[in-house]
Amino acid sequence: MPTSPTGRSPRPRRHVPPTVKRLASAGASATLVLGLGLAPGTAHADEAVLPTLVTPDGLREHIENLSTIAEYNGGNRATNTPGYDVAADYVTDQLKRAGYRPKRDTYDYELWEEHSEAVLTQLAPEKREFAPGEDFVTMNYSGAGDATGAGVPVDYDSTDSGCTADDFAGFPEGAIAVIMRGSCSFQAKTANAAEAGAAGVVVANNVEGPLNGTVSEESAIPVVGATTATGDALVAAGDSLELRLKVDASVSERTSYNIVAETKGGARDNVVMVGAHLDSVPEGPGINDNASGTAAILETAQQLAKLEGQNNKVRFAFWGTEEQGLIGSTKYVEGLNERRRERIALYLNFDMLGSPNFGRFIYDGRGELEGSLPPPSGSGAIQKMFEDYYEQRGLVTEPTAFSGRSDYSAFMEAGIASGGLFSGGDATKTEQQVEYYGGTAGQDFDPNYHTAQDDIDNINWTSLDQLSDGVAHAVETYAESTLPVNGVAPRTRSAQEFRADRVGDLWLR
Repeated sequence: MPTSPTGRSPRPRRHVPPTVKRLASAGASATLVLGLGLAPGTAHADEAVLPTLVTPDGLREHIENLSTIAEYNGGNRATNTPGYDVAADYVTDQLKRAGYRPKRDTYDYELWEEHSEAVLTQLAPEKREFAPGEDFVTMNYSGAGDATGAGVPVDYDSTDSGCTADDFAGFPEGAIAVIMRGSCSFQAKTANAAEAGAAGVVVANNVEGPLNGTVSEESAIPVVGATTATGDALVAAGDSLELRLKVDASVSERTSYNIVAETKGGARDNVVMVGAHLDSVPEGPGINDNASGTAAILETAQQLAKLEGQNNKVRFAFWGTEEQGLIGSTKYVEGLNERRRERIALYLNFDMLGSPNFGRFIYDGRGELEGSLPPPSGSGAIQKMFEDYYEQRGLVTEPTAFSGRSDYSAFMEAGIASGGLFSGGDATKTEQQVEYYGGTAGQDFDPNYHTAQDDIDNINWTSLDQLSDGVAHAVETYAESTLPVNGVAPRTRSAQEFRADRVGDLWLR
């Protein structure tokens, strides 16, 4: 359910605090003073400084530059391509100009590549060809193979389908398992199937669309993710079901890197981490997915550098190899020792903020939606912070599932409170959502998702502007206090003396 029933509301005019007005009239060479000790929820959205500094012009400049980099480097910014390297150089240069000391966080990984389209064919009781990309997709890190055998459902009606060895009791050797998505990982389902002697796996989705997943590490057998309709059709075929499943793929050893930079000031043992993935898919320039998130956190980092006095250190991460299975962020979290991991107060993720047929979605930190991963404590407080901000702006928002499809996944698994914003991807907009956001019902939020058409001509600038304001507000809020998220109160006297009409030593009214 949406957080507000107000429907579409005109966007309120931005309130510019007197602090900013005075600096502008003085020539904009001064440094802003951040309001120390701001307890989230006490100040009105219009009193935040950072969202007034993160402007559409600044965002557009980054988007245009990332688009140009892709255009002149093979049409994309995919991992281990010149486009990614040049984009990383651009982000590094921009951060250095703002006073940061960005570092390359290098990692080794196994690159999975599919060499030709997968095949899923029903051979009996009647022949039926399923279309790759529409009825099913190959899961990342699927093993290669060409299997023909009986199709056997595995506890198909259960949310725990394929999650234990007991589910495969009596499973016929060489058969192809038909499994329903549910409570355990695709890696676990596939490993259980292979151990039981299955020659391949079809995992059916439990929500709309084909299941675009990963088994994380190269599997012993081929595995694809199917639509609910495809899975149901296979199960309905009964005991005479026979299938052919073919995957043509390989894995090779590679090295890539993230770009990470943090503020000079702020508590080192209470770090606010902010991330967006820098890579695109090989098929296109990836302007919504995810130059939009990259631009938003880059511009926020640049403007935050103009503010002094943050209580908490803020660390910005531009992730690599996201499109191959969230590898950059996962490697980063895996590389943290216990002490460094405990220092991270929370993680904010921004992946796709300018969808052409956009919505305003907030990650489900309360864990109320079907399909959400169990959120760590404090995630609900992040969700509420975003909800309150947009409610004060008169803008409708809706929750979106923590489905594990973006870089927050490794942080959540490590028990780090997480949250973020999303403008919608391959789900379909409803008539009700048209009332909230405008746009077209019956069409995906991003019809260009993972295609060459995800270019600068198809970015929604209104969406990017509104959601980037939320990015900036969140960063400013948690740079000052993470109290509702992890119980850590600011260590400055101003935390006890805070007034909503004051920023640092300067009165706002």
